[in-house]
Amino acid sequence: MKRIAIQGIAGSFHDIAAHQYFCNEQVQGIYCSTFEEVFRQIANDPTVIGMVAIENTIAGSLLHNYELLRASGTSIVGEHKLHIEHAICCLPEDDWHSISEVHSHPVALMQCRDFLANHPKLKAVEAEDTAGSAELIARTKQRGWAAICNASAAKLYGLKVLENHIEDNKHNFTRFLVVCHPQRSGSLRPWENANKASLVFSLPHEEGSLSKVLTILSFYSINLTKIQSLPIIGHEWEYMFYVDVKFDNITRYHQSIDAIVPLTKKLKILGEYEDGKQQDT
Repeated sequence: MKRIAIQGIAGSFHDIAAHQYFCNEQVQGIYCSTFEEVFRQIANDPTVIGMVAIENTIAGSLLHNYELLRASGTSIVGEHKLHIEHAICCLPEDDWHSISEVHSHPVALMQCRDFLANHPKLKAVEAEDTAGSAELIARTKQRGWAAICNASAAKLYGLKVLENHIEDNKHNFTRFLVVCHPQRSGSLRPWENANKASLVFSLPHEEGSLSKVLTILSFYSINLTKIQSLPIIGHEWEYMFYVDVKFDNITRYHQSIDAIVPLTKKLKILGEYEDGKQQDT
């Protein structure tokens, strides 16, 4: 059985992503209130695996999670890209005429802005979690409240779906990283399928330092799929660069890493893994 630590509760998008990624295995969820707690669970028990959101096609990168990932010393062993679909749900005895408030995570409310604009009588209330809003309504039997969450969460908590697919943008995906203690990475990562890597490094504060690194990656036919910079606290105008690359030839990938090491400072490979496929909820 895989023990998976996630931020959120049963029925959350992290929970859905974990069950999809480990679809052929038994999964036991370890539900955490914060991403910090997810990484603490892994640090305290090397058998625990983490599933952590890192970016969304609409909301952008979860910047704090980059720093947590680097500082934790965990290894990325996989990724999962989940299609984010929202539904509005309520207690079975409620309906459109009786609901007055809709509760959800701020990002989910933002992603359903057009829908909410077309229902001006509904008061939008920010909450900590999408599935958590559904669970609260079900547990407290709160009449007049609705939640925005995935339809599977509504089913899990016995709520009625008033309308599904209410998200404004139908091309809304969240990318999740599968992380674990380095000692366990070998058993979770299929080396023969690895075609993607995540790196982090800083650069000398001199002209053209980033350009030189990118030129070398291009020379070795390494495809740069993402670059994210974050300031180094206490070092004004210096940055850590988080880079995702894809490759077809693992030998040329390793050659490119050897070539850029002398040009960077504190280069660290966060993980080498298989590019994740996009999946619907």
